[in-house]
Amino acid sequence: MFRGVWGNRLLRLKQINIRDMEDILSLVRKKAQSWLGEEYDEATRAEVKRMLDNPDTTELIDSFYKDLEFGTGGLRGIMGAGSNRVNIYTIGAATQGLANYINKEFANLPEKKVVIGHDCRNNSRLFAEKAAGIFAANGIIAYLFDELRPTPVVSFAIRHLKCQSGIVITASHNPKEYNGYKVYWNDGAQIVAPHDNNIIEEVRSVSSVKQIKFDGNKELIRMADKSVDQAFIDAVRSIALNPDVITQQKDMKIVFSPIHGATYKMVPEALRQLGFTNVITVPEQMVVSGNFPTVESPNPEETAALRLAIEKAIAEGADLVAASDPDGDRLGIAIRNDKGEFIPVNGNQTAALLTWYMVSQWKQRGLLKGNEFIVKTIVTSELLKEIAEKNGVEYFDTYTGFKWIASVIREQEGTKKYICGGEESYGFLPGDYVRDKDSVGSISMIAEIAAWARSNGRSVYELLQDIYTEYGFSQERLISVVRKGKSGADEINAMMKQFRENPPKTLGGSRVSLIKDYSVLKATNPITGEVKVIDLPAYSNVLQFFTEEGAKVSVRPSGTEPKIKFYFEVKVPMKGREEFAKAVDEGNMKIDHIVADLKLN
Repeated sequence: MFRGVWGNRLLRLKQINIRDMEDILSLVRKKAQSWLGEEYDEATRAEVKRMLDNPDTTELIDSFYKDLEFGTGGLRGIMGAGSNRVNIYTIGAATQGLANYINKEFANLPEKKVVIGHDCRNNSRLFAEKAAGIFAANGIIAYLFDELRPTPVVSFAIRHLKCQSGIVITASHNPKEYNGYKVYWNDGAQIVAPHDNNIIEEVRSVSSVKQIKFDGNKELIRMADKSVDQAFIDAVRSIALNPDVITQQKDMKIVFSPIHGATYKMVPEALRQLGFTNVITVPEQMVVSGNFPTVESPNPEETAALRLAIEKAIAEGADLVAASDPDGDRLGIAIRNDKGEFIPVNGNQTAALLTWYMVSQWKQRGLLKGNEFIVKTIVTSELLKEIAEKNGVEYFDTYTGFKWIASVIREQEGTKKYICGGEESYGFLPGDYVRDKDSVGSISMIAEIAAWARSNGRSVYELLQDIYTEYGFSQERLISVVRKGKSGADEINAMMKQFRENPPKTLGGSRVSLIKDYSVLKATNPITGEVKVIDLPAYSNVLQFFTEEGAKVSVRPSGTEPKIKFYFEVKVPMKGREEFAKAVDEGNMKIDHIVADLKLN
């Protein structure tokens, strides 16, 4: 995007590791000065001029030393003026490139349509409106929601309105200074091959702001009306498995927080339409704000983000706490333990509860016909696999990122029936009404599970313990090792190389019996030497080690951050609820030993 000669030279400088800051600064200044032209708005020019005049060049260099890359998932970065920032021009280039591709790919259609959604972040509405204008200028009908909407609603709307593509302006649960741009295709899923790389090429071809058509035919910009919202809620209601139980437990107290984000209307309304009459919200966090004033991070994976909701639940005597991230695709929940205290439920546990309930209820209701399946990511707990297999349900493993789960759904559509799927990073989809993770449907199903457990004389906490007793206890842990800069990247690469060339023979006192290397799609038994092909659609820089005792260690460099992630899972015998605490302690001890073996302490 706007790379031109200066962007290319800057990238080459970075690649060959030239340390002459004067040369780099000279190129940065020339690139920044190109943003002072009349094709840029007055506010942008003023901001660039301020950076150019500032004796401290740190901000200037950060804003212009490279171009914000449009990757396979779209854009994400810090907002501000500059080629390495999220602004109307980098958003504009992405949209122009996408529009070019849509017009090529669907050239034979009499009309092309997209859906545009956005979250609560600062500038999200502005970016959404600019994108709508660009689509319209390229002859594409743009359905723009009147205000913020959860990401899964956009995924739903693409299919509902028979659109060819869609975008969501969001940076998910990143800090407030970030924003982003996610691209969806006509099946309502985020883009995968070949469209991802094709769109990337189209975006890269937009080398000047003059190529962006900002102002289009306003008649092609249409509001997505409330009927889409109701159709979405109707779809969520349709996946309920025991509506009679909800009726019985309609007074169950549920505390919900959108953490200032896009689900502030949708989740309470969905729960009410399902039949729950005691939905309590957190007033401070019902305030829509891109500044996220009540939390350091708007991430429901973090216990701190649930603090106000838990406090509200204690005060109200509630049974369940649920929250979603700003764009409404991830959920976090908290439940009461055997002492009545609220405890957070991690992503693997949430996925286990949802998977167990949906699979077991499908079985109990006679809905299993022999062609059903679930999907999980390779780093997600193997407990989901156990639940599926013991109930005669097929399971699929796929890469991290919900677009891969959606890809499996698309591949199996028409021949097999999807039940549910999820990942350890707090994303889940209960049903196939959308093609992305959905906090609205997931929270609705969790509420039904809580009602079902209550009707059966159990708490959700006891239900989780019972699942562990029946299918085996799994303890999980994630460790992220941060290594910043080029030296950090080199160190991460060296770590992956070392693991490949000299894989561990034992972990935690148990022999490694299987090594999966997704960079070559091969699974090797180091004891027997047997090699099998891994059936996945793409290569990925991920390693997994499995031991004879059932431990799993996954090693994956982050694609968006300067870190390498280690996912640990161990199995521990557990015969009943009374052994739960002991199993947790034993599981943590086993992981500690594996961490020590890998020298990550």
